[in-house]
Amino acid sequence: MVDSGSEASTPTRVLHVGLGGWGTDWERNAIPPVREVERVGVVDAHGPTLRTAQRAFGLPDGMCFTSLTEAASRVAADGVVITAPMDLHVPLALEALEAGLHVLVEKPFAGTLAEARTAVERAEQLGLVLQVSQNYRFYPAPQTVRDLVAAGAVGDLSVVHVDFRRWDHDEPAETYRHYAFPHPLLYDMAIHHFDLLRMVTGREAVSVYARTTDPPWSRYAEEASAVLVVEMTGGLVASYRGSWVSRGPQTAWDGEWALEGERGRITFTGRGDRGPGDDVVEVSLGGGAPEPVELPAMDLWGRSAGLRQFARAVRGGAAPDVTGRSNLGSIALMEAAARSADSGRVEAVEQVERVGGVVQA
Repeated sequence: MVDSGSEASTPTRVLHVGLGGWGTDWERNAIPPVREVERVGVVDAHGPTLRTAQRAFGLPDGMCFTSLTEAASRVAADGVVITAPMDLHVPLALEALEAGLHVLVEKPFAGTLAEARTAVERAEQLGLVLQVSQNYRFYPAPQTVRDLVAAGAVGDLSVVHVDFRRWDHDEPAETYRHYAFPHPLLYDMAIHHFDLLRMVTGREAVSVYARTTDPPWSRYAEEASAVLVVEMTGGLVASYRGSWVSRGPQTAWDGEWALEGERGRITFTGRGDRGPGDDVVEVSLGGGAPEPVELPAMDLWGRSAGLRQFARAVRGGAAPDVTGRSNLGSIALMEAAARSADSGRVEAVEQVERVGGVVQA
């Protein structure tokens, strides 16, 4: 047993499931900096993908598997990191939980709230950690803004505006898988911003109106751009404009945020190509000029910081910031936004329990 604030004396052993493009990036950039973690095996059901990863990372045959169940039976592990496609997240999480393994799963946790709940409830029944990698939370700008809002730095909030603009439209339609991703804006990208909206305001979404705004030349099968109005608890309203096909000035991955309150305004952006070095927070009070806010240094950020939380929780430390249960509010908003985009109506966001997940050693 170790304290959550100290480095684990025994690394948490994980199986890494899903070695496609993003999974490979986890292998290269997210897992190695975390000293509290030892990756003891990799799994991918697609043989050629598995072999490509095996060659790239110099892994012996005894660490490579096409089945999670087989890997769990042959390799001593404490948990799994799931970076497979979204439709496999919950099935793989349930498979891991039944094998007695703690779970860290990529976002979006699931395509529906009902599916996500099945994994949350099973993890709680078994007393296992179930964490969602909402990696945008682990940067200095949103963490600082959360603290400023909670401390009443600009008074009671009156409105929140979020803009996300990226151009992701140069690849050929025949080979670029992102064009076929289900709800590529709302599920693949806006889920980050929905989660940050809940984090920085400390409020839950109540309703959402979403209108897709795709141009006729878009290669995306489903929405690549949309405008949303989100009502939060307490009557706070947030506007969201997001696009994968914007020729406007490109934002960082966080987007551009403005939170207005009775006494002033907070703006922030971050999660750029330089890591925390691109994070910026400014506060203007009483209509005055914006002043930069000093941001804390972070030794680990993004996916790596979340993975460290997972490792420590598995070893008996504090519950992670984003348990499966605490992430249900983000999934509920995402699902309601997709319903609204299809129906053309304001859709209610299902309310979920704000209870931390069960964490045991």
